Amino acid sequence: MPYTPILGVLGYVVRDGAVLLVLRSRHGDAHQGKYNGLGGKVEADEDVVGCLHRELDEEAGLAVTSARLRGTVSWPGFGPDGEDWFGFVFVIDGFAGEPPERNDDGPLRWVPLDELAGLPMWEGDRHFLPLVFDDDPRPFHGVMPYADGRPVSWSYHR
Repeated sequence: MPYTPILGVLGYVVRDGAVLLVLRSRHGDAHQGKYNGLGGKVEADEDVVGCLHRELDEEAGLAVTSARLRGTVSWPGFGPDGEDWFGFVFVIDGFAGEPPERNDDGPLRWVPLDELAGLPMWEGDRHFLPLVFDDDPRPFHGVMPYADGRPVSWSYHR
């Protein structure tokens, strides 16, 4: 059977040693109570960079001027009904605008990079976030199968 995941982008906006995250707080949201980067689903008429630009504008009012692909992650079984996801993970280090205090998903917060480990987030994010913010310029490409809302393994290549 062919692998036909939902395609998405995940962006981490950085400024002065901090990253912009959203604390997802909408009732019924599968991400409720967790800090996430910004992003969403790639639409049929856009490429992944265009999606990143659109999502950052929609979710934070930011115009992306510089972004780096840090990696990709395949998440088989990640969705609330077991849907497969494939994400393109970016660091946004150039942007115009100032984010609001919150968006439709919840409050936005600049979090110092050295405080990420203490935040409530998806268990699997703890595996790939160090690769997003490390000094290795090579992108990573990983797979993290999920079952019952939890990662069952993690592997990656550079």
